[in-house]
Amino acid sequence: MAFETVKVRKPLLLRLLPFLSVATFFLVWEFAVSPPGVSDWRIPSTLLTRPSDTLLLAIDKLTNVNPDGATLGTHAWVSMQEAFTGYILALLVGIPLGLLMGWFSAVRGLARPIFELVRPIPPIAWIPLTIFWFGIGLGGKVFIIWISGIVPCVINAYIGVGMTNPVHIQMARTFGASDWKIFTSICIPSALPMVFGALQIALAYCWVTLVGAELLASDQGLGFLITMGRNLGRTDIVILGMVSVGLAGAVIGCIIDRIESKLLAGIRR
Repeated sequence: MAFETVKVRKPLLLRLLPFLSVATFFLVWEFAVSPPGVSDWRIPSTLLTRPSDTLLLAIDKLTNVNPDGATLGTHAWVSMQEAFTGYILALLVGIPLGLLMGWFSAVRGLARPIFELVRPIPPIAWIPLTIFWFGIGLGGKVFIIWISGIVPCVINAYIGVGMTNPVHIQMARTFGASDWKIFTSICIPSALPMVFGALQIALAYCWVTLVGAELLASDQGLGFLITMGRNLGRTDIVILGMVSVGLAGAVIGCIIDRIESKLLAGIRR
């Protein structure tokens, strides 16, 4: 007889807690900052912008290109293009490389020394060379994001293969399985939870690196929006850029989390 998993519904209060915490955070922020032109005991609006003022600016920036030369949607789209291109390239290169390094000693001997030399270098340190090679366009930022995202992909895939149950490997060898067959049939499925974990970690690395790259060398994007706000002394633009970065990263993270859950559930079946 098959047993079905019973989903237990959380109490209403537990389901509302995330919304309550976010609402409380923004309410405290709203009342802790003085309105523009008002001077009292609260934080001046020149140092920190209220959420309501940031929301009004966001609505205005949907159609207004001033003072940074592009709308909020344009900045977000540019950042998303750069982040996803570098992220996908990091997955396509880093995960297979990590899996191969974890099982085949020849690949490990060839690739690991170079990887260990490059891995400690902060991605931002590549920016000066990248500007020489690619300029400040899409290619340069994709390269920096790729450098950032490939590290967790390789490490997680490599560790995932190393966590394969040796009993399963020994049994496969007993039945005459080749190294390639063991790798594809046992090691890769065993490493999948670690590989899926790399999706979230690599995304965080790529998104943070993207903003850092745009802060230093860019003419569009959310990081560029933050830089323009700083140059113009507009804390509202800075806060808008920061909130946009946070919201976009959270939405992308939720999407990847859903995809990961669906894929893992299908594999377990």
